Amino acid sequence: MRNLALAILAIGAASAAAPAQAQTYDPGYPVCLHVYGKISYYECAYTSLPQCNATASGRSAQCVINPYYAYASQGPSAPRNKRYRNGY
Repeated sequence: MRNLALAILAIGAASAAAPAQAQTYDPGYPVCLHVYGKISYYECAYTSLPQCNATASGRSAQCVINPYYAYASQGPSAPRNKRYRNGY
């Protein structure tokens, strides 16, 4: 009886699980091309907006900034001075 209950629980859990979706944006490039049509998709393979705009010209597409760009939040870090003034 316990095995039957566990089997029903396992089947219910497996059937309720949602399929995983692929990541829309590639974090390796700062600019993405959003192509519109029957199948709308993002193509993240551009290093600048002018480069992307040249590809989007004449197409049903728009260039967008990649919100998941891996190096977007990294800037030059200032060295920290750990010496104390006035001997403190």
